Amino acid sequence: MRLQPRQQLLELWEAAARTSYRGGTWAWSGRGGSNSISDAEQLLCFVYPAAELPGFRLDTPNQTADDVLTALSDFGDAVEIPKLLLKVVGEYIRTYTAEDGRPIFSGGSYFRTADENAEITPDQLQLDVVDSFSMSVTLMLGTLGFLKVFRQSVRREAILAEIATIEKEASKRLSAAMVGLLRSFTVNAFDPNSTAGRALLRTANQTEAPTRRALEELRRELEPVRAGLRDLTIGSGSQVDLDNENLLFECGWSWGIVKDAPDIPTPLNIGPQPKGVAIDAPRLYFTVNALVGIADLFSQRTRTLGLLNDDQLTLAQYIQRRWDLTRLYWRTIAMFGRGTWPLEDIPWRTTDEKESDYYSLLVSAIVVQSLVNDVGSRASDVDLGRVAGVLEELAMRSKITRRAVPGDPAVRMHYPGVVANLHGSDALGPSLVWMVSDFSITLLKRTIWAASVAQHTAVRERLLRLAESIWQHVALRRCTDGAARGLWDQPGNVFSDIQARHDEPFWYVTERVVEFLVSAAKSSGESPPRSPGLVELAYQMLGEAEHLLDQELVSRPLVAGQTIQPRLRGIQAGLLRARAIVSDKPATAQALIYDALLALERLATARDSASEAI
Repeated sequence: MRLQPRQQLLELWEAAARTSYRGGTWAWSGRGGSNSISDAEQLLCFVYPAAELPGFRLDTPNQTADDVLTALSDFGDAVEIPKLLLKVVGEYIRTYTAEDGRPIFSGGSYFRTADENAEITPDQLQLDVVDSFSMSVTLMLGTLGFLKVFRQSVRREAILAEIATIEKEASKRLSAAMVGLLRSFTVNAFDPNSTAGRALLRTANQTEAPTRRALEELRRELEPVRAGLRDLTIGSGSQVDLDNENLLFECGWSWGIVKDAPDIPTPLNIGPQPKGVAIDAPRLYFTVNALVGIADLFSQRTRTLGLLNDDQLTLAQYIQRRWDLTRLYWRTIAMFGRGTWPLEDIPWRTTDEKESDYYSLLVSAIVVQSLVNDVGSRASDVDLGRVAGVLEELAMRSKITRRAVPGDPAVRMHYPGVVANLHGSDALGPSLVWMVSDFSITLLKRTIWAASVAQHTAVRERLLRLAESIWQHVALRRCTDGAARGLWDQPGNVFSDIQARHDEPFWYVTERVVEFLVSAAKSSGESPPRSPGLVELAYQMLGEAEHLLDQELVSRPLVAGQTIQPRLRGIQAGLLRARAIVSDKPATAQALIYDALLALERLATARDSASEAI
């Protein structure tokens, strides 16, 4: 890709620092105002790259890169930058802690009403949301890792005491977020003849097989998930009776703590566990966001730094069980059958009989995450090729890689976005909705994820070309003036139908751009994909070159005082390097072998010419 993730991240950091730190004061800015999610997204724009990319580390002042210091110059020097982040993270945690000590995960200003004339009640503004749980898991893990390393560079007792305090508060918020995720998980069982059952069978049965046969096959494919869900013992979703194998089901996360969700027994101090009101049924958007945040609980960094204590590890095991089962469920449904996948039948139809390209994108996101996590470093290129086809079609249908015409309905997916109904919220006031406008950046993130695990060169290049096209679209949506200059999101730059202009940054989209750039940077730092055929050819060439070198070493007379002639020594060094890298970089190894073979052939030619002259 022509994308330069390091340069893009540095430019984004410079713009975010300028916007966030105004006149020596941190500004909790953002479109729509401050809330527990938007503020976490704003902090993650700095914390996430610093945690995930060694070249962006801020926790060791004497190792901070010069270009990073230049980008964050508004924050101060290498010593002042981590101190400022320490202060701001502490301010965030204290702001979203209730008087009774309970961490707050409310949606606040991100909530909207289904009726524009209705007014959100104070109780509704305080409702916990899965997005906030997920963001807090990522932010608190990043904070704990930052503090663990930063304290090694600190000598002042006052700062060490502040680190200890924030570490305790961050760990408490992390625990509460994990408990919230356990209480937001849901299993929805229903009769095959119900509206939901018929909708699920229509989605799964792409070959139009007899309903009874399709139902039996679907039950058989879902049996491992059913068995796993029956073993759940704590949290929401554990009360559903799945012993009746005639029932179909779906699993995932609701938008918040589900109604009547039981408390989670834990010795961790997290304050009172609030009652839930969310519908006891999974919602795709919130399920995808939960899966993304939960993955950080099991990352190599989390394990290496030991960021979870024993009680948190117990909660993480409960969450991981749900994480695994949910990904397996949606992957099974999405890739069900022997012909066309349900995922390939765009748009996706949910069990409440709603259809949208956005739902296809969400299911694609789960499938890609499943392929990335379940197969180690490389995924099945056959599966990835089919997923690539879905991603390409979604890019076209959403007018990302195709031109939008005036009045194009696809533009509404980008702005104002897709409406997600928060069923159950009407128990405390008017019905609430959640506006989702991350189609382009979510598609971009999943495309680069898929490309990072593709082994076959053609599949990888196909996905990278798509990612580059989507990035060109996303880059054009960067704000060009006002406080949000250099940040996101200004969709009116791309779509002429969108007249709205915004002065403040939309941290919701900006943070997801950061996630993409981090993924792109990680992908470029990994070993290139290896073709088995290319490796085999390189070994064959290496064998021939080493054999010819041995012949030269045996037949060529030595110069007095030398064990090998300088020219042959250079050839030998090149072949030794080629053998060392042939498995990881076969094409590079072949280039070294070509040079060696050419040099050996010139020596042989010179020797033959000399013999003929004699």
